[in-house]
Amino acid sequence: MNELVIDLHLHSRFSRAVSQKMNLTNMFLWGRMKGLNVLSVSDFTHPVWIREAKVQLVEVNSGIYKLKNEKELIKELPLATQKEDLSTYFLLATEVSSIYSEGGQVRRIHNLILAPNFEAVDKVNKALLARGFNLASDGRPILGISSKDLVEMLWEIDNKIAIIPCHVWTPWFSLYGSKSGYDRIEDCFGKYAKRIFAVETGLSSDPSMNWRINELENRSIVSFSDAHSMQKMGREATVLRSKNHESRIKESEITYVNIMNALVRGRERTFEIAYTIEFYPEEGKYHYTGHRNCNVVQTSSETVEKGKICPKCGRELTVGVMYRVEELANTEEVNYIEKKDENGTVWLDDRKGKRPPFVNLVPLLEILSESLDSGVGTQTVMSMYEKLLNDLGTEHEILLRTDLKKIKEIGGDRVSEGIEKVRNRKIHIEPGYDNTYGIVEIWSKTQKESSLPQEKDKKDSAQLGLEF
Repeated sequence: MNELVIDLHLHSRFSRAVSQKMNLTNMFLWGRMKGLNVLSVSDFTHPVWIREAKVQLVEVNSGIYKLKNEKELIKELPLATQKEDLSTYFLLATEVSSIYSEGGQVRRIHNLILAPNFEAVDKVNKALLARGFNLASDGRPILGISSKDLVEMLWEIDNKIAIIPCHVWTPWFSLYGSKSGYDRIEDCFGKYAKRIFAVETGLSSDPSMNWRINELENRSIVSFSDAHSMQKMGREATVLRSKNHESRIKESEITYVNIMNALVRGRERTFEIAYTIEFYPEEGKYHYTGHRNCNVVQTSSETVEKGKICPKCGRELTVGVMYRVEELANTEEVNYIEKKDENGTVWLDDRKGKRPPFVNLVPLLEILSESLDSGVGTQTVMSMYEKLLNDLGTEHEILLRTDLKKIKEIGGDRVSEGIEKVRNRKIHIEPGYDNTYGIVEIWSKTQKESSLPQEKDKKDSAQLGLEF
């Protein structure tokens, strides 16, 4: 194993608006198919979920866990994803929602908590219960406690607990959120700000947007999926490699401490961040400013010109992430260069050479859906997905590195072309706004009409997911 692909922000079936199939077994199976090596156990504050985790997991390294029945589950996977050098581990984490008043304003801040072991988790849950918080109501509990008080409580329990502010630009529930956040990390975390070593981009921003903020210069920019279903896992991820670039990663090196150290700039010892996998930020639900109900959408420059009041209803618009970044940015917008690798994948590199590169991808199921002109959950798409994984390997490999000729042999011209266009960044996106995802188009309308297959599978309407 040369890379460690980690997705540490997931949710269980005990969180609101999450698939009831999000259990550890399905997370493991889809994690393997996606090419993810370390997953968040997620929602460790929920009493039923954490009991299940304790029963089903076994610790293999310090703070790193595997499913006890992993060997039996691997037999259910597509053949090429059963390779021995592919492993999927679990790490203990949860997202909490702190809602409180400070500075004359209601604050709604989501933070990711990562814990070194079950003992620390039990102490955290006990401390939260002692404060009267209802942990059984939601896998992502609402806590009436400030971010400062939260981190103080956590670090009194165990100083190896890590805190990463989640999706930091989301308007309603984040550190820099336009509706309920702050302008600076210190405003949110006070004297503990120096211990906030990383922030999560969220779907509506990418690393280059975060590079424009001075106070993030010495902090890592990480990306995780915030997945509410198995299919969404890995849509954003952070990829680690050995500090010695030529070395393969040994299982014994995969520990909680080594992974956390890799995410702290200047403390990378065993691993370092190689790159991050990103949604196209325009596809995120809050990239532009607007009002969904009024069908009003504005770029950041249009918001500067026209203001933040909806011209149709007179209410305040939901300020987009792009505008909010412009408000707080300390540098000019273009701070990256594009580089194409031998596989035709375009990477975005920091012009200054101080930051890891990143790549924008579209999930394979979405590419197949448009390539085959069929819904994401249809038999046509799911059958092709499993066929590609069975012959070529994980989704991560297929999207980034698999030879396009091999993809063409298995999936046909259109599937190969779709993946090539995503690698080359030759796609069109209608940006998302006000809780509405952006619309991705790999082919223009004219291209679609000229290149779609003449006959469609009559079974397209049958909903068929990979069931485990």
